[in-house]
Amino acid sequence: MKYLHLIWAALFRRKGRTFLTLVSIITAFLLFGLLDAVRVGFDQAGKSANGAQRLQTGARLSFIQLLPMSLGARIAQIDGVKDVAFANWFGGAYQKPENQVFSFAVSPNYLDVYPEMDVSAEHRKAFAETKDGVLVGEGLAKKFGWKVGDQIPMQSTIFPDRNGSQNWPFKIAGLIKVPDKKSGAFYDQMLLLNWKYFDDTTPWNQGQVGWYVTRVKDVNQADRVLKAIDEISANSDHETRTQTEQAAMSSWMRQLADINLIVTSIMGAVFFTLLLLAGNTMMQAVRERTGEIAVLKTLGFSGGSVLAMVLAESVLLLLIGGGVGLLLASVIGPAVSAGSGGALNLPAAGLTSWLVGGGLALLFGLLVGAFPALRAMRVNITDALAGRA
Repeated sequence: MKYLHLIWAALFRRKGRTFLTLVSIITAFLLFGLLDAVRVGFDQAGKSANGAQRLQTGARLSFIQLLPMSLGARIAQIDGVKDVAFANWFGGAYQKPENQVFSFAVSPNYLDVYPEMDVSAEHRKAFAETKDGVLVGEGLAKKFGWKVGDQIPMQSTIFPDRNGSQNWPFKIAGLIKVPDKKSGAFYDQMLLLNWKYFDDTTPWNQGQVGWYVTRVKDVNQADRVLKAIDEISANSDHETRTQTEQAAMSSWMRQLADINLIVTSIMGAVFFTLLLLAGNTMMQAVRERTGEIAVLKTLGFSGGSVLAMVLAESVLLLLIGGGVGLLLASVIGPAVSAGSGGALNLPAAGLTSWLVGGGLALLFGLLVGAFPALRAMRVNITDALAGRA
């Protein structure tokens, strides 16, 4: 520690270069923190269901496999179940395929399972009585300029009608209001259509459902209810997997892509670039100070002391940048989660993330400082002072 002032002075000898390098390191570790939060969020989603108000039951094999209608009545008989609703994917797009809309065909009691969605009695009645009626979130209606009573042309990117057409005309029967925008932003952008109209119109459904949503009476009994639901169809041709809604979303994403592989690949590319950048910075810094290093050796500093000082400089650079990056990730991650209205779950960096991040910063500091430190240790005093080193 007695040489800390020398190490600090050497590190900030070229303030502009050091600042730009720090920005790069901070950015790399900020990405590491956020991507690690994504990984942790997916992992946490598969843990205990206790505390969850709703459970989602889908096919065990794949989320695109349909389930029999009869399963709903059996789920409703389980002790601890309050309500059971069901839904199907619709895959709607407005006017052109790029305008994707979160759209589902839902059972008549679907809104009873989601008290977060506020729909007036008048609009509920209109939705139930209008065969091709839909409910749309206020945010979605505002986005496309829709109002109650409008006829809207939708395209299903998944299901054609019985004539083979992908075009589905709907009438807006009501609006979905979301009092809590922070946790319910997803519902604000949703479109719901009547399941019976969907089932009657497309030949591809035939009385089956995409998934069931179960509302439990006691959130502390959710794990028990979850297991009881899956036991109903155990060893059948339609085995189910019941999870919390967050875990179900994570499971869908994992079936579409290997999240861990994506995160690892991105971070590998980022850190490889970081090693090249930080290594170049340290090489330039030591090359510019060759004469100063020779003076230190003339004053009695051993080669080992010089080696340790250069390595300490490199490690300090990475630790400062890594620490700031992880700190920013701890602030930005939860802020993004809060702003997403519950669509994203990015927890603050935990102890494991800090330990892994700190270990990587230390390792990278040693790696990028190793060659410059060895070069500084081997500097010949006479050649360096003569400008030949």
